[in-house]
Amino acid sequence: MTPLLRRRRDRVRDRLVWHAAALLLAYPDDGRDERLHVVADILGHLPPDSGRLLAEAHRFLCETDPYVAAAQYVETFDLRRRTTLYLTYWTAGDTRNRGREILAFADTYRRAGVEPPKDESADHLTVVLEFAALVDAAAGAGLLSAHRVPLDMLHAALGETGSPYAAVVAGVCGTLPPASDRDVVRARQLAAAGPPAEAVGLEPFTLTVPPRREGAT
Repeated sequence: MTPLLRRRRDRVRDRLVWHAAALLLAYPDDGRDERLHVVADILGHLPPDSGRLLAEAHRFLCETDPYVAAAQYVETFDLRRRTTLYLTYWTAGDTRNRGREILAFADTYRRAGVEPPKDESADHLTVVLEFAALVDAAAGAGLLSAHRVPLDMLHAALGETGSPYAAVVAGVCGTLPPASDRDVVRARQLAAAGPPAEAVGLEPFTLTVPPRREGAT
């Protein structure tokens, strides 16, 4: 097999991993069973390593009561900041810069000819994975690679709690270039200090007591 054909084969496999991961990381609503059927079909076309990782989460969801799975999903991704699926949270936190970073995701989607979803933020991992899998693999891989540190932080946090979703994120990370030394240092800094934060959305500061005028007694 020529290097070009090998790269094409690997990219096809990457897109399958991203598609399956997006479906597995979706909230387990009424469409859960249909998504799991699609994932089952995809698993048969994946390399052993990524297939094994995604199969762990697939088996968990198949064997878990939908109401229990939904409650665990909310507890994992909605109630814990360290396991959020919003990629810009770790790079921008609760700062004004986060809006600018989310807009960059939306602009990437529009350049590829699609509109960002109206019911979910453009930086949500499931949205990025679906875009990479079904719309523009190169642009999607670029977004994922640029946010390798948040993905590594998410994977580590999920692993610490024993979440079955950790294997899904590990599968996604396996499709990306290895973390650079700079990425590793940044991940350690974020793990120690947490995401950036600033006071946003506050009303302008006003004095509740009138200022003292010159000459006043």
